[in-house]
Amino acid sequence: MADIFREVDEDIRRERYTKLWKAYGRYVIAAAVAIVIATAATIGWREFTRSQREADGARFAVALDLARGGNSAEAAAVFAQVAEDAGGEYAALAQLQAAANLVFAGDVDGAIAAYDRLAEDRSADRILRDLSALLAVIHSFDRADSAELAQRLEPLVGGDNPWRYSARELNALAAYKAGNHTTAREGFAALVDDVGAPQGVRSRSAELLAAIGGGE
Repeated sequence: MADIFREVDEDIRRERYTKLWKAYGRYVIAAAVAIVIATAATIGWREFTRSQREADGARFAVALDLARGGNSAEAAAVFAQVAEDAGGEYAALAQLQAAANLVFAGDVDGAIAAYDRLAEDRSADRILRDLSALLAVIHSFDRADSAELAQRLEPLVGGDNPWRYSARELNALAAYKAGNHTTAREGFAALVDDVGAPQGVRSRSAELLAAIGGGE
């Protein structure tokens, strides 16, 4: 009889998590996509203007046009080729864009693999490596168990990591997914109270805290 009640409790938790992720997960993903676009706009084009690699620059522009036109699979292929041929942060930005377009094309597994490759590339800038690791977590959220998510997030939540607030937000959501509601509430509450956290993260955390504030 105890097993039956435990199964029912797990089903209820799973249903609550699913509703929560459907309600708020899209905002987390949208924020991550915005980060990629903003990064490409600020760092990518700055690198482009410094670079003498005109052929790579032209292909990068072509891939951006394909992406804007909704041709995500083609854009991903061109970005991937630019990433393979180019060097420095230009290559890392192309890898980020290739992975993002794989997501839009429906190849989430391929995108996660691409993000993981960049996250492990020690020749790339740490900011871009860690951003890639964060994006891999976001797109793994419905595919990986809570232990794997926590393991992936652990290097990103530290005090000096540029993406620590987003990582902590995801960490709290992963705790909720695992049924650790107290840990989740503590995580969201800490973000709400952290004046150094971006306003978007604090606002979402307040909403999520209210959504799970009714107890276990």
